[in-house]
Amino acid sequence: MKKRTLKKELGFLDIFCVATGAMISSGLFILPGLAFAKAGPAVIVSYIIAGIFCIPALLSKAELITAMPRAGGDYFYIMRGFGPLLGTIAGFSAWFSLSLKGAFALIGMGAYLCMFTNLSMNMIALICCVLFMALNLVGIKEAGKFQVILVIGLLAVLLIYVVKGVVIINPSNFSPFFSTGYGAVFSTASFVFISYGGLTKVAALAEETKDPKRNLPLGLFSSLIVTAVVYVLVIFVTVGNLDASALRVSLTPISDGAAVIGGGVLQLVVALGAFLAFISTANAGLMTASRYPLGMSRDKVLPVAFSKISPRGNVPYVAVLFTGFFMIAILLFLRLEVMVKVASSLLILLFTFANLTLILFRESHVLSYKPKFRSPFYPYLQIAGILGGCFLLIEMGTFIVFLTMIFIFFGFVWYKIYVEKRVSQDSALIYLLERFIARDKELTSDNLLIELKDVVMQRDDVTEDRFHRLIEKSSVLEIEEPLKAGDFFKMVSDMLGKETGLSAGGLFEKFMKREEESSTVIRKSLAIPHILVDTKDFHIMLVRARSGVIFPDDQLAHIIFIILGPPAERNLHLKILAAIAQITENPDFDTEWTRASNKDEIKTIVLLAERRRG
Repeated sequence: MKKRTLKKELGFLDIFCVATGAMISSGLFILPGLAFAKAGPAVIVSYIIAGIFCIPALLSKAELITAMPRAGGDYFYIMRGFGPLLGTIAGFSAWFSLSLKGAFALIGMGAYLCMFTNLSMNMIALICCVLFMALNLVGIKEAGKFQVILVIGLLAVLLIYVVKGVVIINPSNFSPFFSTGYGAVFSTASFVFISYGGLTKVAALAEETKDPKRNLPLGLFSSLIVTAVVYVLVIFVTVGNLDASALRVSLTPISDGAAVIGGGVLQLVVALGAFLAFISTANAGLMTASRYPLGMSRDKVLPVAFSKISPRGNVPYVAVLFTGFFMIAILLFLRLEVMVKVASSLLILLFTFANLTLILFRESHVLSYKPKFRSPFYPYLQIAGILGGCFLLIEMGTFIVFLTMIFIFFGFVWYKIYVEKRVSQDSALIYLLERFIARDKELTSDNLLIELKDVVMQRDDVTEDRFHRLIEKSSVLEIEEPLKAGDFFKMVSDMLGKETGLSAGGLFEKFMKREEESSTVIRKSLAIPHILVDTKDFHIMLVRARSGVIFPDDQLAHIIFIILGPPAERNLHLKILAAIAQITENPDFDTEWTRASNKDEIKTIVLLAERRRG
């Protein structure tokens, strides 16, 4: 039976709206009051600082998910970077953090709706959670369209709020600006960091994104910029219009600010906007958090049942149901402030690991790691992000760090009890150790190389044309010592003679005659000896000559493609030559060819290189 896969149905607007809708909700409609109590008017700076600390992780995530667009986002690339232990902890951390944020949004819905109904806040939250579970079981495309409508409506409401409120702000509300001290600004930044959690959510949907190399980075960047600007403007207007004593204790600060700015009508409009925001975050939270159990079950970190995909809606229905019921449990048993702080600490941890993982993949030189977007200012930006993440974690306070450590410990216990005996996963960390320590390649296999190669082929819709299949079955020869052309052609003629059943002497004569007619060295370091022979199919040999093969006129070649083809297929012969020419023109080709640590990596370089196919 054919294994079901997720469909690519999300475009740029969907990604932007999932990320934006996931961020602009509780972080804006509930947290500002709690955060104002901690930092005073400087809470505006706290939101800016939190956004700035997101930038290194945002760039790292953009690179990693364009290289590995798979369900599970952070979990998938941390698992491939650091191996099963940290991958297990990362998977649970991301899933738990996103579930907490989704539950936080459901509480926000309850807080606003209970003003208009007789139902309790928790009861409203539970009912809404069940509704979102039903929506997500219908399908990702439908949930994505719903998200777009919600976010457009939300941004329109917030624009009205800012335009009306900015002209009547009271400047005295901002004095003294740092009313609780400078240190409180940073601790509050770590407290509100969860407000930017939507960036993590998008990574989980990478496998369901159309053209991920374009839509994921663009969606992430635009969402962070828009969200940060909205946070600053809305909180600025709220602080400037709402009395400090009222703002400090409010769980509905934007709605209260709207009542002051525009009376009951604007308050009703903002309440509607808040409701849209909470719906979008809760919907995005369930949509994305459920992809983590899916990704983990594919790697056997969780039972295989979590990877079941429904035949009609094409959604991981077991993972959706399990995540939904877990969010219900959170609503029933966790206090609001603890929920926010633990979710923020886990999010900071994941952002820090995103920066670490990027450094690991870059330095391990896994050749099938081929991101379509590359983070600028590497590695300085990543190091700054790691240090910033550690600083924010310290600012969370010892109790929250302690709770986070307990959570990580439970992840470790699950790994020892369930995962360790089931999972053997290559990682970039092993490749890095092999680079510096294990030169004999005893530590590594080619599993990660092959897996990432398959990911890139699926991401780029690589067509397995005839040239591709010829390279896959080609032989690879590595030569350490320098050789003259005659000795080299004698060696490869003997090998190809055994491989094809043709006369080794006849092949040698053809190769030498070909060189006499015109040199097959087409540029510095590259030669493509090609001859027509009486054979049914083409045969290609890839040769890496570390010290070089000396061709006529003292031309030295380190990269050699040898082609044998039947006279009846001259057109294909020319196409193969053209494909090799395109591949070897790629700027990084020579470096990657030299750096490849084994024969499979040499083949992978050729297979994944950009060229016209068909």
